[in-house]
Amino acid sequence: MTVQTYQGSCHCGAIRYEVDLDLDAGTSRCNCSICTKLRKWTALAKPDAFRLLAGKPEDMGDYQFGTFSGHHQFCKHCGIHAFGSGELDVLGGKYYAVNVACLDVDHAVLAAAPVRFMDGLHNNWFETPAITAHM
Repeated sequence: MTVQTYQGSCHCGAIRYEVDLDLDAGTSRCNCSICTKLRKWTALAKPDAFRLLAGKPEDMGDYQFGTFSGHHQFCKHCGIHAFGSGELDVLGGKYYAVNVACLDVDHAVLAAAPVRFMDGLHNNWFETPAITAHM
């Protein structure tokens, strides 16, 4: 396990954060309705591993749906979903889901990060969907 501190941001820089992650531990892509439309790619972090460096409440939108357990936060200026947050027992309680594509890291590091595919569309979160090529 190699935990490293990464910087991340939205496109315009109004929202910036740093997060302690072990990308070798895995990332995830989901086929639920919002993740499919966003082509979201995430890595989870506990609250003490996430630090918001810039982003006032008026800079961020917060979209919730379904069970309202997750906050899909985005920059109101450029529209990028740089991270989200929520609380689910199955994920160990409170968490941050950072958008891996928003990390300021060499693309080779991202390409080497393992990806777990999740079938959120059918509420089988810990199962791999039959089709993943579009994710």
